[in-house]
Amino acid sequence: MKFFQTEIKLILASQSKVRKQILEKNNIKCITIKSNLDEEPIKDGLIKDGASPEIISKNLAEIKAIKVSRQNHDFIVLGADSVIDLDNKIISKPQNRNEALEILKKLNGKKHSLISSVTLARNGSMIWNYTDKATLTMKKMSDEKLKEYLSKISDDALYAYNVYQIEGEGRALFSSIEGDEDTIMGLPIKKIKDYLRSFEWKNI
Repeated sequence: MKFFQTEIKLILASQSKVRKQILEKNNIKCITIKSNLDEEPIKDGLIKDGASPEIISKNLAEIKAIKVSRQNHDFIVLGADSVIDLDNKIISKPQNRNEALEILKKLNGKKHSLISSVTLARNGSMIWNYTDKATLTMKKMSDEKLKEYLSKISDDALYAYNVYQIEGEGRALFSSIEGDEDTIMGLPIKKIKDYLRSFEWKNI
């Protein structure tokens, strides 16, 4: 299995353009198959059970990977999930621009965590997982400034980056960013590459 050459043996269980771009930028060839997972009931059930945002992120990544893996044997399937953790509560992704503005108001002037989890599965079973966390402190901004920021962001970027586009306009929202930028964008790629290299070596 040559992930870093021409033979495609990796499936990304997501339609995320950002995650696919990160993989391709790191010379990891993949195809994308959407998991079509209805996340909200799972998330709601985990919240009722008292699960932490980190556990919720891990579970969602694992379920996506395993679901797609069961239908695509002999491929490695990568499932991923990112959540915003504000005071140990999940901030869900916005469904529209009004919701995006309300989320930015909640984060305004506060410190929060961005948690990204990844799972690799093969033949319906998890073979590896990893979770990373970044901490971001948002500047205190007026409603007008927040609206001005949103007006500069495309729909694709807005919904893909958990409200902020960290490598673009979104960086100006924060007074402090601690953690890996790829984690904030939804895919801790360095750890994924390390594992895939190890997997290739074991399976030559």
